[in-house]
Amino acid sequence: MLNISNKPSRFWQELKRRRVVHVITVYASASYVIIELLNNLAEPLNLPPRLLTIVIIVLAVGFPLVIVLSWLYELTSGSLERTRPIDEMPEGEKAKLPNAWKLATIVSFVVIIGLVVFNLASWERLVKPGSIPSLVVLPFGNFTGDEVPEYFVSGIHSSLIGDMGRIGGLRIISQTSSKVNKNRNLSIPQIASELDVSIVVEPTVICLGDTICIQVKLFSALPKETLIWVADYKVEKSQIQNLYSRITKQIADEVKIELTPGEERMLAESRTVNPDAYDAYLKGQFHWERLGKDDLDSALHYFKLAIELDPDWADPYADIALTLGTLRGFQYITGDEIYNDALNYLKKALELDPNTSNSHYVNAMFSVWTLGDWEKGEKEFQKTLELNPNDALCRIYYAHLLLILHRFDEAIQQANLALKLDPLKPLLLGLYGVVMNFTGNHNAALTQTKKALALDPENNFAFNMLKESYLATGDTLKWYELWKTGLWWTTETYLDSLDKIFKEQGYLAVINDRIRLNEEWYASGKTISFSGQAGRYLIIGDYDRAIDYFEKDYEVNQGMLSYISLETQKFPELKNNKRYIALLKKMNLPLPEAD
Repeated sequence: MLNISNKPSRFWQELKRRRVVHVITVYASASYVIIELLNNLAEPLNLPPRLLTIVIIVLAVGFPLVIVLSWLYELTSGSLERTRPIDEMPEGEKAKLPNAWKLATIVSFVVIIGLVVFNLASWERLVKPGSIPSLVVLPFGNFTGDEVPEYFVSGIHSSLIGDMGRIGGLRIISQTSSKVNKNRNLSIPQIASELDVSIVVEPTVICLGDTICIQVKLFSALPKETLIWVADYKVEKSQIQNLYSRITKQIADEVKIELTPGEERMLAESRTVNPDAYDAYLKGQFHWERLGKDDLDSALHYFKLAIELDPDWADPYADIALTLGTLRGFQYITGDEIYNDALNYLKKALELDPNTSNSHYVNAMFSVWTLGDWEKGEKEFQKTLELNPNDALCRIYYAHLLLILHRFDEAIQQANLALKLDPLKPLLLGLYGVVMNFTGNHNAALTQTKKALALDPENNFAFNMLKESYLATGDTLKWYELWKTGLWWTTETYLDSLDKIFKEQGYLAVINDRIRLNEEWYASGKTISFSGQAGRYLIIGDYDRAIDYFEKDYEVNQGMLSYISLETQKFPELKNNKRYIALLKKMNLPLPEAD
């Protein structure tokens, strides 16, 4: 027997004899490597944010289990045998450690030491090169002592985010999701956790007039709040756009992001703007975001004023084009000449500055939803993302184009990237729901459209997408309850009749009744959505009438006919409909795949 004189030494020898020490070493090394791999691959592979936490819990729970099993059993010659107590071993017999265990233990020690040394070597740097994948810019604080106009604070916030978004090595949370944290009194770690970011930028306006003073603080948010860097800036208002580039470049330096030559050139460009024109432009952006008829009219006024004051500035031209297109798309104004005016403004914007991402984004939107030029639309979306990889709306609308072209895997990828960039924007969440519904992930569509409506209960688009999500899952009762709340023009008597129709005949009878009303309105000269009416006819199975209305939309271009290529996802009977196929060919859209 082994002659061991004291209990601690005896216990240690028994741990080694039973290979517990070797198992702990190998298990710890493997766990360390798995965690490091997940840390580094989570962003590029778009892994679920909670996956790392789940893996750590599983590994922690497995640790004592592995120790117990290694104490009780040993693996020999490919079989699992119970380990004999030391008292049962013949005297003089020494347990032999297989070569495989020796090699595994040595490799594990080397891996652990290597990873520890690597992390210690970079410990002095709070931010390691390439280790900061995500960042949020908080709304500007006001330390001027005076009231700062909301349009100005919102505008410079948007401009700084837009400028920083041009850096491909960072994931920048978009303005809408960032603004949600205004006045919420959350700590920086809480904000970072909610938005899944690791860096928080806290900007503040110190003085405002002909000269603007701004302070910027950079925090590492996790695992605890740490101030990395702070800087103060003072510039003339005419130089404000150059200030954004300076701040962007310094933050990129602080988080050790290596800029590409193209990014270096963009940030080195000098951009001077008339101060009054800039002020008018910020007011225009402020009104545009509200999307109501009066606000869009005000936005148009201020963008045109910006052009009068600074006719060589490209951005207001692009925003006028977008505003005109929005007014026409919402049916606030009519006439094809509106599109022609918008395209002329857009052409001027691109002539003045061919490298502004906003102009290429607007061009992509017009190419797809007005001109039906899918190839040009894709090129313009790609150019926009080349200039600003963090443009969340560009990515979600690009996902819609990819849907239209039946490139579903690519559409899902772009939609998921957009969601990570702006997880709290109701419009984007609704658009995300469209992608999920058409690709069969109805539960994801429901989750995000519910979230959109919770964030903005008055958001009509999110409301409609939630209805569509319920219908896609077959929950016609929830669809109906939500649908009838949107009938702002109705009466109590009509609602009672609808309830009776739904209860006795089901949801198809309700849709039939809505079809009847729309036909009456259209016959009386009122405007209706042709594609919307076509969709109702598809649901009740009247494909000929559906195609009639799709063809009407093709003639007048209301802007929603692009999605016609996706109808076979829900109504496979259309695959053999000659009129449907003929319309797809006219529009140069992909034909249905053969079963």
